Amino acid sequence: MRIDVLTLFPEFFDVLKNFSIIGRALEKELFSFNAVNIRDFSKDKHKRVDDYPYGGGPGMVMKPEPIYEAITSIKSENSYVICLSPQGKLYDQETAKFLSNKEHIILLCGHYEGIDNRIIENYVDMVLSIGDYVLTGGEIPAMVIIDSIVRLIPGALSSEESYTDESHYNGLLEYPQYTRPRVFNGFEVPDILLSGHHEKILEWRKYQSLKNTYLMRPDLLEKRELSNKERKILEEIKKLK
Repeated sequence: MRIDVLTLFPEFFDVLKNFSIIGRALEKELFSFNAVNIRDFSKDKHKRVDDYPYGGGPGMVMKPEPIYEAITSIKSENSYVICLSPQGKLYDQETAKFLSNKEHIILLCGHYEGIDNRIIENYVDMVLSIGDYVLTGGEIPAMVIIDSIVRLIPGALSSEESYTDESHYNGLLEYPQYTRPRVFNGFEVPDILLSGHHEKILEWRKYQSLKNTYLMRPDLLEKRELSNKERKILEEIKKLK
């Protein structure tokens, strides 16, 4: 996989080269990464990339020409262009899995009052938002997306289990996790996890996963097709509330 970020602040992404899972994946050459400075494609002698909005209003809008030139300089037949914007589709784990199968991803980071809409309408494949709030630019959302995609690349994590049991991967929140010591400030690890009975542990984890989802993110249950066994467990949980 190849990931390119189009940004006004390429130095923002230098940290990724030394960042945990992403850094190791780069070392293993599981993917390649490049930050492209949009200003390099400005024909203005001062390297300006913004101008006043037509129709009036506050702030500035990013001009289409430098962005178009930046995109076409790296775009190929297999490229998938994503614009980061608070107006986009809400990013989720399903989208992360979808993007993890792409050969080349181009992430476009907006700034100011946004990007000339002719770029979004004609040269972007998907518009994504990481949440219903506004940030200064698209760099932080781009880093979120890069992190969530790279961890799904085969070999990036120690084992497939490392992400298939995580929250959201299968449509549910993850079950509670515990480690040593067995007793901490008088609070004990659930006995079932110390029993060595793997089948019972799996049942406990499924119950806790459904319970967490029901209590904290019931909206996720509406999107997931539950098995008969999961529906029965959920009914038990609802009775206890």
